[in-house]
Amino acid sequence: MWHIAKRELYDNLNSLRFALATVLLLGLMLTNAAVYLHEQPKRIQKYNALVNESLTDLTTRAGDLYTLAQVGPGLLYKKPSPLRFCAEGGETFLPNVVGGAFLWSISGGLKGFWRLNYPSTTPNLTDIRPNVTKVDWAFIIGYVLSLLAILFTFDAVSGERELGTLRLMLANPIPRHTVLIGKFLGALISISIPLALAVLMNLLVISTSSAVQLGADAWGRLCIIFFITVLYASLFLALGLLVSARISRSAVSLVILLLIWVTFVVFVPSTLASIAGGFSSPMSTDELWQRRGELYARRWERYDAYFEKKVGPSEEIQFKGEHVVAEAEEQERVNEDHLDQQIAQVKFARTTTQISPVAIVQHLLESFAGTGFERHLQFLENAKNHARQFRKFIADTDRTDPESLHIIGIREGMSQNPVNPEAIPKFEDTLNLSRDFNAAAVELSLLTLFVLVLLSGAYLAFVRVEV
Repeated sequence: MWHIAKRELYDNLNSLRFALATVLLLGLMLTNAAVYLHEQPKRIQKYNALVNESLTDLTTRAGDLYTLAQVGPGLLYKKPSPLRFCAEGGETFLPNVVGGAFLWSISGGLKGFWRLNYPSTTPNLTDIRPNVTKVDWAFIIGYVLSLLAILFTFDAVSGERELGTLRLMLANPIPRHTVLIGKFLGALISISIPLALAVLMNLLVISTSSAVQLGADAWGRLCIIFFITVLYASLFLALGLLVSARISRSAVSLVILLLIWVTFVVFVPSTLASIAGGFSSPMSTDELWQRRGELYARRWERYDAYFEKKVGPSEEIQFKGEHVVAEAEEQERVNEDHLDQQIAQVKFARTTTQISPVAIVQHLLESFAGTGFERHLQFLENAKNHARQFRKFIADTDRTDPESLHIIGIREGMSQNPVNPEAIPKFEDTLNLSRDFNAAAVELSLLTLFVLVLLSGAYLAFVRVEV
């Protein structure tokens, strides 16, 4: 087996396709590093400026507990991923901020409370197709590496049949599975050499920059991404062996493999995503504002109906507090419904495109690079957890004041003591590797299954080869 693998490796090292793979991968990876080093410091600088501005605005405006509950924790910003060079992840289509302060009157002169709001950077939130305009690792691996893998194996069996060397090889007492595995390992090592060289040069250039810091977590994620890359390359190597074993002529084998590559790598992901996105349409922005207006009108009617009867001062304060809190909860539920519909549409489209290996590897790279849709879901979850923590801080702080009426929602019912700015919970947008593994488990299993199925198919096809 190793003798066959070494012979395959030697033949590849002396071939034009090996030189082409080395130059192409190295050039693309160095371009990726240069673009990343140009853009990433600007992203980090912008993020830090926005976060500092939000914190400064919060500490200067939040004089007492009631005002703090109105303005809320301010805008919550998504932290840029240090591994964005691995997968851009359609970040331009995903908003990097949630939250907002609502200070206008809701009814009876009362001021609204802060609630989570989810603005859309673009209405094209469902565009989860691989973005070929960005020279990131996802593009290089998904498109270029898969094509190179085909070039390394399209003639692995058919070429030897044409030359007559396959008959000489099988004339020896060598099991066919040994020959096939040897060819597979030789091709895998051959394509891994230029890939590893290009990746090392990419990381070397990036790590030498003082503006970018890659911690232990980032390096661990990079190891996982490289493993996924090798697994993805193995899929197309197995596909090449399968077609090469079934077709007797190398030229025909190459044409068939290119047709398969164009279909499942270029055509299927974008087409299925567009079709799947049309099956469900989330609430439009106009419908969202219409529902908000209807809730606002009904809340106003309940407010007017309550004060048509005579009530005491204590009952009035109690009702106004409940009125403000209920209004904020209703509006936030509408925002949640709108967000859930958008998420459901994107998840359906992503599930549909899993028939394509390039879509699978795109999603996997996004998950472990901390970009894209799964990263955005983590950001939203972090924002929701912070909102709950912030509201608990408001309630707990109010309960510690013995002079407060403990009626959240109205100034007269809440503590009048000044709030210590240092005690206000600060938002932290963090990544969770275990959650990334859970989100990627299905797609990682699918990719592994594709490799095993294609390798099994290649073996069955090779067993039936007549020499």
